[in-house]
Amino acid sequence: MAGILIRQGRVVDPLQGLDRVTDLRISDGMIQCVGESPGTDGADLEIDASNTIVCPGFIDLSARFREPGFEHKATVLSESFAAVASGITTVCCPPDTNPIIDTPAVARLVSEGSFGGPKIKVIPIGALTRGLNGTDLSEMRSLKEAGCSAVSNAHYPISNTLVLRRALEYAASHDLLVIVRPEDRDLADSGCVHEGSVSTRMGLRGIPYAAETVAVAQVLALIEHTGARVHFSQISCARTIRSIARAQEKGLPVTSDVAVHQLHLTEWDLDGFDANYHVRPPFRGLDDREALREAIKDGVIAAVCSDHQPHEPDAKLDAFPVTEPGLSSLQTLLPLMLRLVDEQAITLPEAIAALTSGPAAVLGLDHGGLRVGERADVCIFDPLSEWKVDESTWLSAGRNTPFWHHVLKGKVLHTFVAGSPVFGSLVR
Repeated sequence: MAGILIRQGRVVDPLQGLDRVTDLRISDGMIQCVGESPGTDGADLEIDASNTIVCPGFIDLSARFREPGFEHKATVLSESFAAVASGITTVCCPPDTNPIIDTPAVARLVSEGSFGGPKIKVIPIGALTRGLNGTDLSEMRSLKEAGCSAVSNAHYPISNTLVLRRALEYAASHDLLVIVRPEDRDLADSGCVHEGSVSTRMGLRGIPYAAETVAVAQVLALIEHTGARVHFSQISCARTIRSIARAQEKGLPVTSDVAVHQLHLTEWDLDGFDANYHVRPPFRGLDDREALREAIKDGVIAAVCSDHQPHEPDAKLDAFPVTEPGLSSLQTLLPLMLRLVDEQAITLPEAIAALTSGPAAVLGLDHGGLRVGERADVCIFDPLSEWKVDESTWLSAGRNTPFWHHVLKGKVLHTFVAGSPVFGSLVR
């Protein structure tokens, strides 16, 4: 559509400090103007956005669409529809696909979105080591040229500190962001829940805080030595936050994010041995949850991601410790952020910043706001509309969520990518 006029919505753009009821005009895929519009001249379509929120499209720093290689869990087609229904217009795909994103060919395959579905922007995260083997460095320069904005070893920690140092040095030499999901595999010791009174009562092997904090301390020491830019992904505990905050105060190039479910659920929410609560890192304590929320307000945590990991039913049907960890969480991202606003843990602009300008800054993207001349990735949602998580509303192929049959508040009405409607009543 050449011209779209979105009238009288509450336009929230944290990047510009904008939060007011006004109009937004899109033309030729770009933001043309933000402010009261004198008329509808040049607009092919007019949308009444009264009583809704108009904001930038969300940027998810970690979502697995399962292709290529794991189509029995989900497909790009199913998960891209779930993404745009959630207001997500840009997705970062971790490298643990099959084949792994350790060559330019696979990176281009993922980024070009040749699998079908809505044409959202997919950013491939390149592998830090070949085959994620933790030993041989990948061709990071080639991966960057193929469209990888960052490199990571996903859920496969590099135990050899010399290899980790060389990897950080190589990434720094090409100004590549390194995404670290901090975990000391030996200290985790095949645990499946947080190490504490709940794990003891349930008779399950626990993962201690040290599995995360030791890994973070190790990387922070190497950052000082190499100057690499590092983003700690899906952190889970208060002790980690304190370490990252001190590093940021020292001026180290460090950022972090948290998975949205970690801001709500704790070890005390484990429902018997329901494997839908099996996540990694595990749900921690109440104090950790509150510290994570506070870190968003303080800016220590720059972004909130879905950490979307859809699974086939069989992956969650075995005994709790041997089930596959992870939640299907694209469609709960916005409602759970709005629940934080309702609980007065954060403000609406802070919530939207954690989904838009925050992750954009982490990746160095030139979008994430509603500035004039910027690509028109836009989400319109009703913050008060309620919906039930069930077969009639769920679009992801993965049903592995602890929120099944819950009533959530916050419903996306329209999603635009580069000015084109990809979700809502405008899509034909």
